Amino acid sequence: MMQGHAFQLHETPVVALAEAALFLPRTRTLVVSDLHFEKGSAFAVKGIMLPPFDTAETLRRLEALIVAFAPKVLIALGDSFHDRGAGSRLASEDRAKLESLVGQAETIWIEGNHDPEPPAWLEGRRAAEIQHDGLWFRHEPTGQMSGEVAGHLHPCARVTGKRGGSIRRRCFVTDGRSLIMPAFGAFTGGLNLFDPAFDGLFQGPLHALMASGSGPSAKVHAIAAKNLTRSN
Repeated sequence: MMQGHAFQLHETPVVALAEAALFLPRTRTLVVSDLHFEKGSAFAVKGIMLPPFDTAETLRRLEALIVAFAPKVLIALGDSFHDRGAGSRLASEDRAKLESLVGQAETIWIEGNHDPEPPAWLEGRRAAEIQHDGLWFRHEPTGQMSGEVAGHLHPCARVTGKRGGSIRRRCFVTDGRSLIMPAFGAFTGGLNLFDPAFDGLFQGPLHALMASGSGPSAKVHAIAAKNLTRSN
């Protein structure tokens, strides 16, 4: 079974999964953020050639989560597509896989800055933000209310070991009141949680929820901000 860190977010039980997704057991809701489908092909148009497998890999990881948790609700927190034309660049097998996965749960597409208008052929409800199971889901964090769950910033953190080595991983960032999700997409980078972009978004002491290990044995650890390295 996939590992995770269970805790209370505001007043809602949640599980931060090592696979960079959030699960709400009370409503069997799976939340992912910043999938950035077709980022690789967007770069190729600009002459920056990357391996063209990011969408397939992101879908593979999403499918594994849906198989493991059988969610009733799937929430994608914006920037699911890298740009407005990404839906038309999907390979036929990737489009078929995405349509199949979306059909297995009530899917809600939150509008992102990269994809304010998801492809018209895509099933599911569209919304700028929603309230669900005691939490508010939106793409860009505001830090203005308890229970806010957002993405957009692609947070990551670095931990330095006692012997001098360090590990940098994507992470959840939370003060127990609100939460910023890690990016789920295969080609998404990360922004250190000490970056000024995070200033003012949290009221309490911060923790990074970081995965250690890989595969089914990966676990999520809550690490206080004071124990993290400020360098990116």
